[in-house]
Amino acid sequence: MDRNVIGFLKSFFCSPVEEGGFGWSNSDFAFVTSFFTAFYAGVTIIAGWVIDKIGTKLGLALSLIIWSVFGVLNAFAGKTVALHVAIRSLFGVGEAGNFPASIKTVAEWFPKKERALATGIFNSGSNMGAMISALFVPWCMVYFGSELGWKMAFILTGSAGFIWLIFWFIFYGTPKAMLAKGKVSKEEFDYIHSDDIVTSNGTEAKEKVSWFRLFSYRQTWSFFFGKFMTDGIWWFLLFWLPDYLKKQFDMTTQEVMWPTFIVFGIAIIGSVFGGSLPMMLINRGMETYKARMTAMLMIAILPLVLLSTQYFGNVDHFGSWASVLAVAVICIGGAAHQAWSANLFTTVSDMFPKKAVASVTGIGAMAGGIGGVLVQLLAGGLTDFYVETPKTAYLIMFAVCSVAYLIAWVIMKTFVPKYRPITDL
Repeated sequence: MDRNVIGFLKSFFCSPVEEGGFGWSNSDFAFVTSFFTAFYAGVTIIAGWVIDKIGTKLGLALSLIIWSVFGVLNAFAGKTVALHVAIRSLFGVGEAGNFPASIKTVAEWFPKKERALATGIFNSGSNMGAMISALFVPWCMVYFGSELGWKMAFILTGSAGFIWLIFWFIFYGTPKAMLAKGKVSKEEFDYIHSDDIVTSNGTEAKEKVSWFRLFSYRQTWSFFFGKFMTDGIWWFLLFWLPDYLKKQFDMTTQEVMWPTFIVFGIAIIGSVFGGSLPMMLINRGMETYKARMTAMLMIAILPLVLLSTQYFGNVDHFGSWASVLAVAVICIGGAAHQAWSANLFTTVSDMFPKKAVASVTGIGAMAGGIGGVLVQLLAGGLTDFYVETPKTAYLIMFAVCSVAYLIAWVIMKTFVPKYRPITDL
C-alpha cells in the first residue's frame, strides 16, 4: 500500500498548478520514483547483509519502522520535486529490508519444495496492497478533497505499518525458538530442515558469510540478472498503469479504480499458482532446480501477450471493449510477473545455505532496483517525448515488458545450466 500510493497520485501531481495540481512533468514524476527505486536498490544489498547478522525478526521490524515513518512524512513534502525525492528516497531505505527478510523467513520455515508456494502466498500480499490502494487513494481524493486527500493517503497507509509491527513481535519466531517453547514439534522441525544445504564438512555452518565472496558464484550472478531484467516491469505497472489507462482511454480517477484493482487481483492468482507449479513437477519426480527452471520458462512465455496490448486497446477498432481487452492482456502480464517472481526468489534458497539467503536476496534486489530505475526513466522520457501521442510511448514500453522474461531466463540458464548448490561457504 505504501509503495503504490504515489502511482495513483500521478495525475494530481502532474496536473497544472492553475487546476490545483503540482505542475510536474512526466519526467519529474519519473525522477521521484527512480530515486526511490535507486535508494531501495542500493540499500537492499546492505540490508540483506545486516539481516543475515541480526536475524529476521529484528531486521524486518527495523525496516518497517523506517519505511512507515517516511511513508507518513511524504504527506508533508509540499509541491517541491526535490523534497519528494529526498523523502521518497529515505522511504526506499526502509523498504530495502522487506524482501531479504521475507525470503530468509521462508527459507527458515519451509523445505525447498514448498518455498515457491510459500513465497507466492506472501508475495501476493503486495498485490493485495495494490488492490486496496487502487480503491483507497481515489476515495481519499474524493472524500477529503484533492488538497487534503493526497496527504491523507500517505498518512493513513504509512500508519498501518505500525499496527502490523505489533503482530510481528507477538507471533514470529524462528523454528528453533518455537521448538524450545513447545510451539513446534520435533517432527515438524526435522521436516523443515530435511533438505538443508550443508557445507563441505557435513554441517550447516554458523559463521557469517563474506558479502564480497558471494559475487564469486555464478549462482549469485544468475539471480542478479534475473532480477535486473524483470523487476522494473512490475515497477512500471505499479507506477504507470493508472497514467496509461487515463491517457489511452480518457478515464477519470474514479474510473481507473476498478481496472487497476482487477489487474492486481489477478496477479494474486498468478503469484500463488506460479509458486505451486514447480511443486507439482517435483511431486512428479522432477529434480528441484529443473522443475523451477521449467516452470519459469513456461511463465516467461506468457508476457509476450503484452505485445498485443495496444492492438486490443485501439478504441477505433474495438470501441468500448478496447479497455476491457487491453486490461485483460495486462492482467496476464501482471499474473505472469508474480508467478515468475515467486520462483525467482526461491532459486536463492535452492542453491545457497540459509545463512546467506538474505545477503544474496539483497544483491538481487539491488539489481532489480537498478533495472527499475532504468525502466522508470525510460517511461518518463518516452511519455514526455511523445507527449502528443502517448499511445506510442506505451506501445514501446509494453514491447520492452513482453520480452524481458525470456531474455532473463536465457541469461540465468547460461550462468547455471544445472543444479549446483553452494556447499563451501
